[in-house]
Amino acid sequence: MSRRTPALIAAAVLLPLALTACSTPEGDEPTGNKAAAKSDGFPYTVTNCGVTTTYKAPPKRVVTMNQHVTEIMLELGLTKSLVGTAYLDDKVLPKYAKDYASVPVIAKEYPSYEQVLATNPDFVYGGYGSAFTAGDGRGREAFKKSGIETRLNTESCAEADTPMETLYEEIREVGRTFGVTDRAEAWIKQAKADNAATAKKLKDLEALPVFVYDSGDKTAFTAGGKGIGNELITRAGGTNIFADLDKSFGDASWENVVARKPEAIVIYDYGSTTVAQKKKRLLDDPALADVPAVKNKRFAVMPLSDAVLGVRVPAAVEKLAAQLHPAATTS
Repeated sequence: MSRRTPALIAAAVLLPLALTACSTPEGDEPTGNKAAAKSDGFPYTVTNCGVTTTYKAPPKRVVTMNQHVTEIMLELGLTKSLVGTAYLDDKVLPKYAKDYASVPVIAKEYPSYEQVLATNPDFVYGGYGSAFTAGDGRGREAFKKSGIETRLNTESCAEADTPMETLYEEIREVGRTFGVTDRAEAWIKQAKADNAATAKKLKDLEALPVFVYDSGDKTAFTAGGKGIGNELITRAGGTNIFADLDKSFGDASWENVVARKPEAIVIYDYGSTTVAQKKKRLLDDPALADVPAVKNKRFAVMPLSDAVLGVRVPAAVEKLAAQLHPAATTS
């Protein structure tokens, strides 16, 4: 899974963070993309992962790279702004299927710079830092030179300890950029209510030590203490045993997995290696035989697209909580 390798993650984290947007005084916010072309709310200036951009009007021709940013656009009702998309980890949510089917898929994984330019975009939205790998010709500077503005999902550069707040700000800034502030704020309001409802169910429960198994054989590629993946575990009533890894994803030794004695294992579901194959690898490893989660076959499963900074997160917290604490969440 090249776009999330530790080197790429580390490079992305070095990008400075400036989540707070500066804008001109706001009037009444437009509620649709056509209405947003009016002057209300624009010009709008925002700093995203070290790149400051002023928008005189909402972008009209957008290419998205990586599933979670594509779903943000679809959730905010911006399907008609999309002229191309690329790189799914799994199927989009059923609620987005019809809209997604109307958007041209320009590459199965990352498109070339030329493939992006062929769509004549005025905006490119990337989910991981690797979406804008300069060595592949897709650097943000290269797009800027072609008159194309860009945005990188802020999980790739955030240094804050509150990833859920980072998610709210991501939705808010995208909503402002496209002149659909009302839709963004409505989503944020509902997300906060959903998170509060899950927290209420888990109140006073003891947190469960959790190990995330993404992939790996000689070492375990796992969720670290940065990013939304760690917060998902915490909000779902768990404690990430590798929260001391100072990154969103990283490698851990199997010896440390054994030593930290997780009581549940969350398996990330994506790609060609199935959940069944990952479970078998864990269950068949004699070195892990005494790990409580392995001994008790206590596994939870999350699609990878649930565990990144996107609109699936509130529902993903609830679903993970139901797997870690079924008695509490069904009562």
